[in-house]
Amino acid sequence: MTGDPALAERAGGALPGTAWQARALLLGARLDLRGWPDGEVLARNPLAVAVPGGGLAVLFRYGVAVFIGVAQDAEQALRTRLAPLVESRYRSIEEETLAICVETARPEGLSEGALTVHSGSLARLQLVADVLSKSTLLAHYETRLGAEFDRIEPFALELERHGRNPGRTRELLRRIGSLLRIEQRMVARAEIGEKPDLLWEHPELERLYALLEAEFEVRERLAVMERKLDVAGRTVRTLVDLINARHSLRVEWYIVALILFEILLTLYGMWSG
Repeated sequence: MTGDPALAERAGGALPGTAWQARALLLGARLDLRGWPDGEVLARNPLAVAVPGGGLAVLFRYGVAVFIGVAQDAEQALRTRLAPLVESRYRSIEEETLAICVETARPEGLSEGALTVHSGSLARLQLVADVLSKSTLLAHYETRLGAEFDRIEPFALELERHGRNPGRTRELLRRIGSLLRIEQRMVARAEIGEKPDLLWEHPELERLYALLEAEFEVRERLAVMERKLDVAGRTVRTLVDLINARHSLRVEWYIVALILFEILLTLYGMWSG
């Protein structure tokens, strides 16, 4: 890939035929970006920074770094620099890549796995990075949610086959907590279902955003995730309710047994007296 998107932005845009590789990496649950030096910042929302040696990186507080036109050694150097800023680092890194080419004579959009844009403006690259980051985050939580379903399934199978609940309230409560964390990070932190604030300043990029969002099926995947979260949440809550009902019934039987025992003691006392 040729061209430096950071330098292109300072020069007012890239020349036709310029091409870059965009690479999104989900590094962890959160990136603490509050103290990033102003001298390296190209834009703040989302945070875009110039990379020494060429290219730029767009960094998101929900743990994703998108590298555009960055050489491998420069990317590794920046990842090393980001390492202390990553909270809850993930063992396996989710990745999404996209080729970007500047062509003024062709319509903007994706074709044969590559994205054509009319200019290499910073706003356009930030927008591409935003969609790539959300797609990467969705892929991560799709995997996480699939694993949660695998953990919940044995509880439901035991209920179906034997007509009794498994009786492990603490484990079920942990599953509820995990599902709530997934939902909170997707909706509250990453705001996957919301349009980026960038579009308020650059409404001319609405069409490009719609094309990218449709290509990566962001809304469709989010809707599927929300339905799965709802099903998994209702399943776990039902199992917890059954366990609580069983515990309540057991306590009621204990109370009845104590009352009967007290009656028997009273009758025995009356008889022996």
